[in-house]
Amino acid sequence: MDNYVTGSVIRCLRENKKMTQAELAAKLDVSPKTVSKWETAKGLPDISLLDTLAAALDVSVMELMSGNTIVNRNVSANMMRSQIYVCPVCGNIIHTMGEAAISCCGVSLPPLEAEEPDVDHVITIEAVEDEKFITVNHQMTKHHYISFIAYVTGDKFQMVKLYPEGNAECRFRFRGAGFLYIYCNRHGLMRIKVR
Repeated sequence: MDNYVTGSVIRCLRENKKMTQAELAAKLDVSPKTVSKWETAKGLPDISLLDTLAAALDVSVMELMSGNTIVNRNVSANMMRSQIYVCPVCGNIIHTMGEAAISCCGVSLPPLEAEEPDVDHVITIEAVEDEKFITVNHQMTKHHYISFIAYVTGDKFQMVKLYPEGNAECRFRFRGAGFLYIYCNRHGLMRIKVR
């Protein structure tokens, strides 16, 4: 990981739980003085305590280490609120239905922000039988390629993984309005609205 839990994060999370240093210390089987040292940056919790500390504060270890708590406000499960993450190390693609703390290969991943496709990433949609044939006019080399194409509506998230030196094309059954996403390994996430 590129960061470690800080005293200000521990204090903030503890105060949000309306917990005293003594109450937190009792849950961790440490002294209140130890918790005070953590919060005043005179010491750090041992790595073996991170799981227990995170559980006592009702957060994940990732949230504890980053200082960013995740609140799931996505109660309606609308797939168009999906977040997409791509690991820059291994290329792993992670999809969530809302905000999350995601890491892969030891790297904390931010959600990707989609932009409009530019002239180098033209998306073509053709009707073929009862499906739509999607093509992206883009080179597909080992070092520069479209990694995936996804079709997202309010209740569906469909993704087709593409590979270098293959074709940047796939088929989807469009059912209602939504978004069509493409991900270029060099230029990032792009999307267009479809009906």
